[in-house]
Amino acid sequence: MSILSILEPANHTAVVRPSVARLSTGSIPATVGADLLVPLADGRVTDYANFDHGASAPCLESVRAAVEAALPSYASVHRGNGYASRITTQWYERARRQVHEFVGARDDYQVIFTRQTTDALNLLARAVPADATVIVFESEHHAALLPWPAERTVRLAAPESPAQAITAVADALRTAPEGPRLVVVTGASNVTGEIFPIAELAAVARAHGARICLDAAQLAPHREVDIAALDVDWVALSGHKLYAPYGAGALVGRTDWLDAADPYLLGGGATAAVAGDTTVWNEGPARHEGGSPNVIGAIALAAACAAISEHRDAIEQHERSLLARLRTGLAQLPGVTTYSVFGEDADRVGTVCFTVDGLTSTLVSAALSAEYGIGVRDGKFCAHLLVGHLLNDSPEHGTAVRASLGLGTTREHVDRLVNAVRTLTTSGPRTAYEESAHGCQPAEDPRDLEAPKIW
Repeated sequence: MSILSILEPANHTAVVRPSVARLSTGSIPATVGADLLVPLADGRVTDYANFDHGASAPCLESVRAAVEAALPSYASVHRGNGYASRITTQWYERARRQVHEFVGARDDYQVIFTRQTTDALNLLARAVPADATVIVFESEHHAALLPWPAERTVRLAAPESPAQAITAVADALRTAPEGPRLVVVTGASNVTGEIFPIAELAAVARAHGARICLDAAQLAPHREVDIAALDVDWVALSGHKLYAPYGAGALVGRTDWLDAADPYLLGGGATAAVAGDTTVWNEGPARHEGGSPNVIGAIALAAACAAISEHRDAIEQHERSLLARLRTGLAQLPGVTTYSVFGEDADRVGTVCFTVDGLTSTLVSAALSAEYGIGVRDGKFCAHLLVGHLLNDSPEHGTAVRASLGLGTTREHVDRLVNAVRTLTTSGPRTAYEESAHGCQPAEDPRDLEAPKIW
């Protein structure tokens, strides 16, 4: 079926849906915006094909429902005795328990609500003892690569295999100075989707008396995270990647370093007592949740965790099927190169990084959007060192395209993306493009891309 046959002129009130069979979604949770229509540069509209889940995932309908249910009695938590405050406080602490359960945390591990993974890892970095050595791969997202003090951080080159990753960490720990040591590792690469050997790296850390922190931002939405089974000390994750885009994330893990550190935010909530020049700080989550917390974000995050836990098997089946279809389709296209850290056979979540010969990644992403209604990401994905390594500092390709699928992606979307890239490799874009503040845009673009005021 031609991709053009699913499109309709923009002045039509409806879009003709493709007649091709879609992957049965079964009990997959529904997402907000699944019926979003987007304009094309030729004046038509189509349903949006979302391949940018790795940046921010759409909101779950169940998350929106939980937030709407909480809003009528929304109030500040912990320090109010009114009905609304007491109810909201219960929801906030239940949300903490839900997140605790979602990542399989040990009973004595705490959940600290943060803004997102970046915030969570910066919080942990503030709590790492002053004499600690931090070991981190250069393949990490900047959120996990940059917060640690440079003079006490050992950066390891991007590994070529899981076995090499394990060996590199073991060697680094063996030669690290005496004192506390922390290994920081991603669960799934935000560039290629490949899954790192978390449990094995945790075992190596344990053997050398070190601790380990897992950046689960890209892993938790797609695969189960079990702190106890993996034997990690901390897990950091983001709500906006877990279909809960309400500004909350979490750091879950051991309490001792966190209770010994100065509060992350000085102010109300973090204090147990203030008298004159003396301040006694709280212990536990309150110590680092100063100020009025993002209650709605916490409720949204908990609702997403509950939905994903309930539908985990269906979600994984859905994403594995779509990923296999996408990778197979792209592999058949001449001029398209896909990239891997560990090799094509490595286990991965639904992310593919690729380039197209003769076309910049910015042009590819602009053409996919303007001509086909497909949303991808282009650039270095806040992982500049890894992208440079994968592209081998190519003179033709300084950046790449990332297609990351999820619950907002269908089989028709995958086929549309593959067909669109095929057309780009054989015929190029259908319209002329020019550089703009947003990268590439059609030279003559009839689309109204100004966001309407919604308040």
